[in-house]
Amino acid sequence: MITLLLILTPLVAGLIAFLLKQGNSAKTFALLASIATLAIALVAVFTPGEIGYDAAWLNNLGSRITLKADGMAKMLSLLTAVSFPLIFTAVYNNEYKNAASFYGLMLLSQAGLMGVFLASDALLFYFFWELALIPVYFLCSIWGGEKRIAVTFKFFVYTFIGSLLMLIGLLFMYFNTADQSFSLQSFYAVKLSAQQETIMFWLFFIAFAIKMPIFPFHTWQPDAYEQSPTATTMVMSGIMVKMGVFAVIRWILPMFPNAAAQSANLVIILSIIGMIYASLIAIRQDDIKRMIAYSSIAHIGLMSAAMFTNNQTAMDGVMIQMFSHGVNVIGLWIIADLIEKQLGTRNMSQLGGLAQKAPVMAILLVIMALANVALPLTNAFIGEFLMFNGLFQYNMVMAAIAGISIILAAVYTLNMVQRVIYGALNVITEKATDIPLNVKLALVIITLLVLVFGVFPQPLLNLTGDSVSALFVKK
Repeated sequence: MITLLLILTPLVAGLIAFLLKQGNSAKTFALLASIATLAIALVAVFTPGEIGYDAAWLNNLGSRITLKADGMAKMLSLLTAVSFPLIFTAVYNNEYKNAASFYGLMLLSQAGLMGVFLASDALLFYFFWELALIPVYFLCSIWGGEKRIAVTFKFFVYTFIGSLLMLIGLLFMYFNTADQSFSLQSFYAVKLSAQQETIMFWLFFIAFAIKMPIFPFHTWQPDAYEQSPTATTMVMSGIMVKMGVFAVIRWILPMFPNAAAQSANLVIILSIIGMIYASLIAIRQDDIKRMIAYSSIAHIGLMSAAMFTNNQTAMDGVMIQMFSHGVNVIGLWIIADLIEKQLGTRNMSQLGGLAQKAPVMAILLVIMALANVALPLTNAFIGEFLMFNGLFQYNMVMAAIAGISIILAAVYTLNMVQRVIYGALNVITEKATDIPLNVKLALVIITLLVLVFGVFPQPLLNLTGDSVSALFVKK
């Protein structure tokens, strides 16, 4: 029942939010609903063993409402549950036209994300995959920037193609199950020829690669992140990209182990190309949001490469990094949103000297930046260390090339810090003020997560250990 409540709470709250007439009521209600979801997620995390829920749904099609929360699902549900209160707190002072619809769509997206991470039925998984994406289309197209229509259309085309490929794959697998069932276990048991397995692998992988995204399926992402309202961008980059990483681990690797092994070199090469390519472009960016967007592509590329090394150490790193990256990138987006709202610009060339006017923001930005470059004692370090360890065991040359991205990450991240908070004040930055209380609260919580899991990551390893072990037992 706990797993069902993780989905129903934001789903029902989102529908209720649409009915609220006053903007202040809508945002307060959304914040309280997200805190309730967080409380349920914490109960799930501290409930020992795997928990689940099963009920009849579409019996004639062999589909049931089957939810499963193993360690990986618990961790990602916790990430989702932690992120939304932080986002709602950070943007609490922001004004949105038709706020009830805005917060309602945000909560519906949270419900969809929870469903993706918990679904153990292929048709249910597909339903929640679309439920997570559809609200984002509306959030981007209604509350986005000047180029939102063109960007949202591009986002729609990419995700529609991915969803179509996945649907074709799901139907093919369904018709080849022994019991004509959409059950995850029935999909695992399907016997395919080598050619069929390879085709199915690429149908599913392209769908999930678009969502991560990895090179060369990434081109929708920087524009979408730049033009979306920042609260939506936080959801997309902090949580939604994990849908693709999660789906590869939950669905592709156990279903198509032989095709995954045969395609590993190609996937890892594409992932590493994406890491270097995105890092080089990030160095050239003047817009803070676009720099963070390309940085995210580089970090996801490392996770993608690590997943296909067939190495348990690397997979442990992926698990930790999914949580760490989600927390860290939301912190960066919060500061980017604060700067844009205060000063009316995101261009680093127009900033400088903010440490003099906003010392607390400067300190917190430095902490977020150090976490972004995976400095030891920050939460990102252990995940990157484990992933590079696994990649090194897989292929030393590939690991060495991928390691260049560490240097490039330090270049673009520390350059951003230097250009934004150090140097002399100018006409624009002279009017800056320090962080308001709501934003400070969100960033302090994120800072605690960065430092606590940087010093003591073992709870995350313990939580996801069963999922990793089960994956390698299957192999």
